[in-house]
Amino acid sequence: MSKIENIEQYNWAVNRVEELLQVVSEDSAEYGGRKIELELLSGLVSDYSEENFNIGKPTLPEVMKLRMAQMNLTQGGLAKLIGVSPSRVSEYLTGKCEPTLKIGREICSKLNISSDIILGV
Repeated sequence: MSKIENIEQYNWAVNRVEELLQVVSEDSAEYGGRKIELELLSGLVSDYSEENFNIGKPTLPEVMKLRMAQMNLTQGGLAKLIGVSPSRVSEYLTGKCEPTLKIGREICSKLNISSDIILGV
């Protein structure tokens, strides 16, 4: 098999990789048949997953909503935390407005969000 073509092949390959992980260890012979099979199937599974199940990078509103839920914060609570009005927070969460650099820093710091997400990189 040079490429996984459909979900049935993918499911079979995932199950086979899981089986091989139980028997292949780092101590296995470098060129043992099962180790080679594991490496090849793992690559094929990875390629298929990346091509068909790639969810992309999260957006700032998505991450902010997730962190708010994790921290039990309301929009009003977040507004106080980062020093803006609740309506401004609403604009950030709906994507109508992007935070300024100063507020972006506050969001990074207070919500522990990566600056990459704030900057969209």
